[in-house]
Amino acid sequence: MHHDHRISLRGHRFHYTEWGDPAAPPIVMLHGLTGHARTWDDEALARSVRHRVLALDQRGHGDSDPARDGDYATATLAEDLSAFADALGLVRFGVVALSMGGRVAIAYAGTHPARIDRLVIVDIGPDIAPAGRARVARMIAGSPERFATEEQALAYVRASNPRYTEALLERRVRHGLRRLPDGGLAWKYDPAIREAMRTGTWRDSIDLWPLLAKITCPTLIVRGAESDVLSPEPAKRMLEALPGARLVEVPEAGHTVPGDQPAAFQALLREFWEI
Repeated sequence: MHHDHRISLRGHRFHYTEWGDPAAPPIVMLHGLTGHARTWDDEALARSVRHRVLALDQRGHGDSDPARDGDYATATLAEDLSAFADALGLVRFGVVALSMGGRVAIAYAGTHPARIDRLVIVDIGPDIAPAGRARVARMIAGSPERFATEEQALAYVRASNPRYTEALLERRVRHGLRRLPDGGLAWKYDPAIREAMRTGTWRDSIDLWPLLAKITCPTLIVRGAESDVLSPEPAKRMLEALPGARLVEVPEAGHTVPGDQPAAFQALLREFWEI
């Protein structure tokens, strides 16, 4: 069972879910672009047996405030994570982070290496494959701005996530929608993100390679074997930058490994934390 919390950080209100014993070792989970905290429910429940799990809605996503200035740069989101960790008194903690969240985790862990005790980076790296970047941009830019019903939104998401179970899809959609004044539904994530993708103005020029090299904790890099976002060569280069890291490729998984192969992904987390 989880608890919902809200907290003010750096002038923005954030929502997060909390699972497990508040006195247990903490793990922070970070979703990807257009995602939200509730996409981690199954992983959070499993880890909460031995950990305090905190799944954060990053700015402009889920039930957290949008960025008033449209700033969704990796460095800015890493500063949000820093403020979140400080506000909750997390001296050392683990991180499980997918896609955009993984880039945020790299930036934070490279800047605050003593604060992270274990890190799981899911299908992302300092370099993003052009084909995957273009596909994600098209998907976000082409998403309808309004749905008449939740079933309509579910059908739209199902078409691009054929490996997801129905339960996972329903959770992603149900917690990812907000009700409009006219009775329709729209995605909770900031519409400015979709507009930036449509106009080609989405930019994040941070070089994460130097920060990656500063990470000192045990690190697990998870790549979907069919991913078009994290290519094999950058993944191998990440291993060279992190001699103590481990790379695992998950068969029959694309970019969203936790959704495509949830049992395999949760098994990797259990093994990584030796639980």
